[in-house]
Amino acid sequence: MYLGLRRPLANRVNKAGQHNTSSTIYLNGRQNPSMASTSNWRSELGAANRYENIEKLRRSIEAKGLSSTGTAHKSAFAVETEAYNTSESREAYDEACSAIIDEPPPDLSFPEHEPTTPGLPIGNYSSCHHIAAGLISEVYQSKLLALKVITETRNIEPHNPLREAKILTELSHRSIIKLTETFKDQEGRLVLVFPFVPLTLAKVIGRGAVPEEITKACFRDLLSALAYLHESGIIHRDIKPSNLLLASKTGPAYLSDFGTAWHPTLSAGDEPAHHKVLEVGTTCYRAPETLFGNRAYGTSLDMWAAGTMLVECLRKPPTPLFESRETSEDGNQLGLILSIFKTVGTPTEEIWPEARAFSTPPFKWYQAFPGKSWEELLPGVDEHARDLVGRLVCFESGRRATAAESLAHPYLSNTR
Repeated sequence: MYLGLRRPLANRVNKAGQHNTSSTIYLNGRQNPSMASTSNWRSELGAANRYENIEKLRRSIEAKGLSSTGTAHKSAFAVETEAYNTSESREAYDEACSAIIDEPPPDLSFPEHEPTTPGLPIGNYSSCHHIAAGLISEVYQSKLLALKVITETRNIEPHNPLREAKILTELSHRSIIKLTETFKDQEGRLVLVFPFVPLTLAKVIGRGAVPEEITKACFRDLLSALAYLHESGIIHRDIKPSNLLLASKTGPAYLSDFGTAWHPTLSAGDEPAHHKVLEVGTTCYRAPETLFGNRAYGTSLDMWAAGTMLVECLRKPPTPLFESRETSEDGNQLGLILSIFKTVGTPTEEIWPEARAFSTPPFKWYQAFPGKSWEELLPGVDEHARDLVGRLVCFESGRRATAAESLAHPYLSNTR
């Protein structure tokens, strides 16, 4: 990964590719001593000094999560080399290196704000404060609990809060949020009660670069939860950063929001396995099979979303792999398709054989884009991380790594 220096360096390369060099300046017929000193500073800078700076840069880059452990030295070498080649003086060189070394790490602190109003009563819970809202629900905090109040009384498939409650009642896993209670409030609305978890991966991403160890910890928890779900044939169908709750900035993480989840028994009446709802997932995390009419999709749907999330966390700064408008906006589906094809390439029948049977195959109606390599999309990222991403963000759903396989991958295994 290329790490740009925080402050611009002097003596930049010109359009011809050569370094700009100033002629020696004379004052009153005598050479300017400051300029004379800049001409030989490189010869006075020993190899030991340069190596020491590279090591300081490496340690700083690793500590701030600006690059993975495996590539931090390469990134440090690139920064030091640019400083060495483009600085006009030893002072400028030292300042350029210090710009990275002395820069504070990303601020991942999340100050707690005490409510300033008494809050609302909901059922037997007093002092409930509104903290979030969704398509069919609103979420309130009451001390150490979170109350999900269903505000839409009609089931808007695939949103089904009663099914969500039944699914959660069946589940018991350390990385899945626990449903503690359900009841009807004073207005007859269904309320689901959970432990209050203060953070989400989306909030951490919003603070800037995600340190590698936090990324690994979050994805171990996410994949552990998905392996547990998929073993029972349950598909979450809305994997995204805001649905991965974090107890603290370093975890542990809990998978939440099963409002659109598919269950092989509980969903069978409304959604047979071969005829599932296509309007699932959120914006840039949606799997391509749902965009081309494959209603028989399976658990690998979640793995595509997990892969795109991993890319977002690996990028510095965090950036979604694909671009997409909000689901409610016109053209959001076409825009996402084009973004996927422009990014990872337009699939052929050899790359995506299962798509031949889709109701709207993608092979003849879209411009052929060559796509970019994972080295280009994730420059400087650990090769094991890129390999895992490539196994997840794969058109052919049967070729995607499973959650269990991903947990055992060298990037996430504890044996590395």
